Amino acid sequence: MPRSSNSQHSSARLSFRLLTAAVGATALVATGGAAHAAPARTTTIAGTLPRWLPSGTAARLALRSAPVDTPQSVRVYLAPRGGLSALQAAVAGVSTPGSPTYGHYLDGAQYAAAFGPTEAAATTVSNYLASAGLHVDSVEASRRYVAATGTRQQLQRAFGVTLASFTHDGADVVAPTTAASLPTDVAADVMTISGLDTSVQRMTSQRIAETGGTTAADTTANRTAAAASAAGVAQPVVAPPAASVVGRPCSQFYGGLLAKYQADYKTPLPAFHGQTPSYALCGYTAPQLFNGLGGDTGTSGGGVTVGVVDAYNSSTIVADTNTYSSAYGWPTLARNQYSTWSAGKFTDQEACDASGWTGEQTLDVQAVHAMRPAARIRYYAASNCAGGLIDALAAVVDENRADVVTNSWGGLETDTGADDVFAYEQIFLQGALQGQTFLFSSGDNGDEIASTGTKQVDYPTSDPYVTSVGGTSTGLGNGVRNVVAETGWGTGVYALNDKGTDWVDGGFLYGAGGGYSTLFPRPAWQAGTVPNTAPTGRAVPDIASVADPQTGMLVGQTQTFPDGVRYGEYRIGGTSLASPLAAGAIAEAVQRKGKRAGLANPALYSIARGAYTDVQASTVKGVVRANYVNGLDPSGGTSYTVRTWGRDSTLGLAKGWDPVTGLGRPGATFARTLASTLGK
Repeated sequence: MPRSSNSQHSSARLSFRLLTAAVGATALVATGGAAHAAPARTTTIAGTLPRWLPSGTAARLALRSAPVDTPQSVRVYLAPRGGLSALQAAVAGVSTPGSPTYGHYLDGAQYAAAFGPTEAAATTVSNYLASAGLHVDSVEASRRYVAATGTRQQLQRAFGVTLASFTHDGADVVAPTTAASLPTDVAADVMTISGLDTSVQRMTSQRIAETGGTTAADTTANRTAAAASAAGVAQPVVAPPAASVVGRPCSQFYGGLLAKYQADYKTPLPAFHGQTPSYALCGYTAPQLFNGLGGDTGTSGGGVTVGVVDAYNSSTIVADTNTYSSAYGWPTLARNQYSTWSAGKFTDQEACDASGWTGEQTLDVQAVHAMRPAARIRYYAASNCAGGLIDALAAVVDENRADVVTNSWGGLETDTGADDVFAYEQIFLQGALQGQTFLFSSGDNGDEIASTGTKQVDYPTSDPYVTSVGGTSTGLGNGVRNVVAETGWGTGVYALNDKGTDWVDGGFLYGAGGGYSTLFPRPAWQAGTVPNTAPTGRAVPDIASVADPQTGMLVGQTQTFPDGVRYGEYRIGGTSLASPLAAGAIAEAVQRKGKRAGLANPALYSIARGAYTDVQASTVKGVVRANYVNGLDPSGGTSYTVRTWGRDSTLGLAKGWDPVTGLGRPGATFARTLASTLGK
């Protein structure tokens, strides 16, 4: 690659180097026994010292010897052929407008030949693990990693570490007290090792579908999921989620019903900060989103495949989507338009809330179908909400069928291990070189201070090799391309007082995630756009779309009601909605050009700012939301709250890029402008 192309991503390439620096952190020494000496002429393996360990005072106090005879499994991730730097340079070239190789993507076979880990590397690592007494369980089909199992005593000897027991984040875990090391000739083929730290980072879906309360259906769904998980039930058995019903009154379109009265249309509601708010949306339907956000029947997604990655799988998704589409005059899924890749048996269903993930799947699939009704949808059903998601993403790049991939889930950056970042990024790098675009929702807790006490962003959305999608509150009027009110998504809540005469401030509720990474430095393509006065980490998000649940989407799904399992509709929002909507906008550009967008970020930051709606503060103070107290019907009463607009924790809007909406929401000319930028 020419040096000029490589320089465009020089900051992004530092992501691995930054993580490698963690290896030099002060090591803890086990109090329960001597550390095992590493073999002579060894090399330290990056990303193997838990990030939480050096600074964890509580963890140090909890340090104790781990039982040495307990079996434990690891994955040894192999380095790409030719080295990581060469792979990153190649990605920079195909992703940077103006580069001689911009848009010159590889197919799967070409990628494997140029950058896939070699068979010799897999053999070297496998032989070493076997010689150390470990059982080599498998070599991943694309040779990304070698999986092995051994006793902790064997692992300690193989990797030159002491494994100790800790209490971390309320869980009993085992972790190495120093970074792992391997003989230098073996280490040359290794990127990192996962599994020495048994902490589990479970990703959460970034969706919000509130109900007024907990119903008996919750218990039924949870018990069914738990029983299925314990029995190791094969796919696709996942209990339908507990039912949710949109409270009435609600507006059919933004501003359609002013909140002057309660549901009886007699009892008055007070004004809010001098305004009479409208009732929250019942939920936008597919046609409303398509028309309101700039849909074009000539570019409805034909020939494009949008991938959706979530945990678990709803057995009723096709029937539900077709029932929903028919109800609102939208095209139903054609034969073979929807397909599924599926992992093995589902695991960890109770801890991951498997039935809840089917709601995420329903939103993602129906939002993509709303924006690009002719696009093929390929759903990737992960086996769980932790490592299973990495395996599902690996299937995305190995199949190389999806052009654009939406992911509406994530976890805290502070909970993300360096080994996990290695595992994710090798997939994102392969996808970028194949021309695949990965989008991730930015999160639903603003700057995360309210939920964690620490100002931070989420991961994988903070990774420089994905496009991060923030959120807006968007009022669509009764017409086509008719945005009548809009601002960044951030919601405060005000409850109606006992007398029904005023609104009482309940503080920040939720809002679009954003801010600045502490894992990754600022990529070159954000220079000159993100303010120089901002922290120097990778800035989140890149773009935005509709996310506020009060302007959310109405979806249709088979659910568990008190009287049985049946189809029903409910409103849902969060950046889980924003990501598939934004994926639809990029898919339109792909269709227009007849070419993939790949790692789209350099192009997104280079195109004319007029392609985006630069979202600013709104004069709208908020909307009134009516919730059924029992979550199902008005028999248990109806509660009323004001949900404010533009109150996203410490994050604020600004002209140009900001940490709530990024560059802005893709506007009417976005797809056409982006398409004109894509390589030949």
